[in-house]
Amino acid sequence: MAVTFHDINSAVGLKKLDDYLLARSYITGYEASKDDLIVHAALSKPPSSEFVNVSRWYNHITALLRISGISGQGSGVIVEGSAPITEEAVATPPVADTKASTFLPYLLTAEDDDDDVDLFGEETEEEKKAAEERAASIKASTKKKESGKSSVLLDVKPWDDETDMKKLEEAVRSVHIEGLHWGASKLVAVGYGIKKLQIMLTIVDDLVSVDTLIEEQLTVEPINEYVQSCDIVAFNKICKYI
Repeated sequence: MAVTFHDINSAVGLKKLDDYLLARSYITGYEASKDDLIVHAALSKPPSSEFVNVSRWYNHITALLRISGISGQGSGVIVEGSAPITEEAVATPPVADTKASTFLPYLLTAEDDDDDVDLFGEETEEEKKAAEERAASIKASTKKKESGKSSVLLDVKPWDDETDMKKLEEAVRSVHIEGLHWGASKLVAVGYGIKKLQIMLTIVDDLVSVDTLIEEQLTVEPINEYVQSCDIVAFNKICKYI
């Protein structure tokens, strides 16, 4: 069922969106998708920092568009009380600083369920204006936003001494998120025959939250069949770039 939002450019609409994103990284699912682009495009300007969760999400989607693009399809979203968002508007690439990046495709697949949308039709004045405003806001945001990378060491603890540590590590490494790279690992004895997994990971700060990774990926089904808990042992900034 599609998620529905009402008048997200008003204070009331933004508050409801902020509450919705309190425990979510994306509009739908566990990866950035077309649904995020639709809501992102429907916002007439970057949200106020008063709306902490919306600002976090908005900056994250903006960073994805600048760094790697978005390809997920999502499960459907409806934004009411805003100007209609067309396929052309969602698919319009941002105008990025040429020093930072070259052309990054937004999103558009050949297989689209919406047969009545004319992707090759002439762009209307409203669509051109919306695309220009969105591109301007993204460009302004990218000039201010500084990205960085961090190195993290995690302790991953099993339920007991009968937990298959090989399967535990496979389950941990099965998590794939844009900006996340798993590194070296080792088993460390805890006591009473129990061992824990220590594993390194490198993250792009704008794309990955370690707390969200633990809470929404590593300690939920099906991985929690093997993982009891995770702790951050070390967290170090390793580089910054614009």
